[in-house]
Amino acid sequence: MERLRKSKSKENQVLIWVIKMSNLYFHYPFCRQACHYCNFHFSTSLKNKVNLWDAMKKELILREKEISLPIESIYFGGGSPSLLRPKEIKDLIQLIKFHFKLKEHFEVTVEVNPDDVTSAYLSGLKKAGINRLSLGIQSFNDKDLLLMNRAHNSTQSLNALELISKTFTNYSLDLIYGMPYSSLAEWEENLETALGFNPPHISAYALTVEEKTALYHNIKKGEVVLLSEEAVENQYQLMVQKLESLGYINYEFSNFGKPDFFSLNNQNYWNGKSYLGIGPAAHSFDGINIRKWNVSNNQLYLNSITKGKLPFEEEQLTLKDRYNEYLMTGLRTTHGISLLHVQETFGKRYALYLEEQASRHLSEQYFFWDGDHLKVSAKAKFLTDGLASDLFMV
Repeated sequence: MERLRKSKSKENQVLIWVIKMSNLYFHYPFCRQACHYCNFHFSTSLKNKVNLWDAMKKELILREKEISLPIESIYFGGGSPSLLRPKEIKDLIQLIKFHFKLKEHFEVTVEVNPDDVTSAYLSGLKKAGINRLSLGIQSFNDKDLLLMNRAHNSTQSLNALELISKTFTNYSLDLIYGMPYSSLAEWEENLETALGFNPPHISAYALTVEEKTALYHNIKKGEVVLLSEEAVENQYQLMVQKLESLGYINYEFSNFGKPDFFSLNNQNYWNGKSYLGIGPAAHSFDGINIRKWNVSNNQLYLNSITKGKLPFEEEQLTLKDRYNEYLMTGLRTTHGISLLHVQETFGKRYALYLEEQASRHLSEQYFFWDGDHLKVSAKAKFLTDGLASDLFMV
C-alpha cells in the first residue's frame, strides 16, 4: 500500500469525492419502427402512448421519496422520446420542479431522431426547458442506415444537424462504428461529415450483436457478415486520434466532448451516482448497493401503476459486486480507478488484490499508475472491458 502514502493527487481526488446529486431517467418505450440491432424495450404500437405517459408521471409521484438529493440531470431516452410533443415534456418538467429539488444549473437532455427534427419542434423543446439534445445519427451512409432499418436517411440527418447547430449550443450526436461491409475510408468520411458541423459532443459505439434482434438472426442465416475485430479496432483508433487532435476529450470510452460539454448524465452513471428510472424497463440505483428495474412490458406496467403499485424488482449488490462494477465503469473513464477509494470503500483486502492483479499487465503497458489512480494506456483502450474483467474479484 506504499502507493497510497506516496501520492494523493488533489486533482484526482476531486473526481472521486464529489458532492452527491441525483439524476432522473425517463424511458419512453415507443418507436415508429424497429432498428435491427436494438434490444432495448420498445413498442411500435402507439395505441397506449398517452395512457402510458400519464402512468409515468404517476410513477414519478409514487417514488418521490426515493430522491432526497438535488437533481442535476434529467434525461429522456427510449425508445424514441422525440415522438413526444414539446408540451408533454414541458408539463413533466414542471411536475418535476414542483415535487423535487433541482440543482441551480441542471441538464435536461432529450434523444431525438433526425426524421422528427423541424424548426418548430426545436423551438418547442427550448421553450419546454430542454437545454441539451442527443441526435441519433448512427451513420451518414444510407447503406448503413438501410442495414440497421433506421427510419431516417442521410439527407434528413444533414438537415437535422443544420437546424440543431443553429438552435442549441449543447448537443451531441450518436454514431456507430464497425458496421458490416464498412471500410476505414467510409468510417473516416462519416467522421468528417459529423465534424463539419463542429458538434460539442460525440458519442460513438461499436455495433454490438444482441440475441433476439433482427441483426442477430440475419447473421445466423448468413445474410450479414460482421467486420473482423481488427477492422473494428482500426475504426475506433482512427476516431480517437482524429477527435483528440481536434480538441475533443475522450472522457469515457465511447464519449468525446469539448471542454465544458461533457454529458452530466453520462458522467454521473460512470461515476456511480444515484439515478431514478421511470417507465417500463427503466433501471434505478441508489448510489450505494440497491438496484431496481421496472417490468419490461407496457401493459403490465400500465396495469400496475393504475392500481398505485410499483412494478419493479430489486437486488442488493454484494461488496464484491460493487467492487467489480466500480472497476468496469471507472476504467472506462479518464480518471480511472482510485486505489484510495478502493481501500476506503471496499477494504484493504480489495486494494491489495487490485495492486496484485494490475501488476500482471503493467509490463505489457496496458495499465499505468497516475498517482494512486490506475488507468488504461492509449494502446490498450480498445481492450478496456476485457482488462477490467481481469481485475475482478471472483
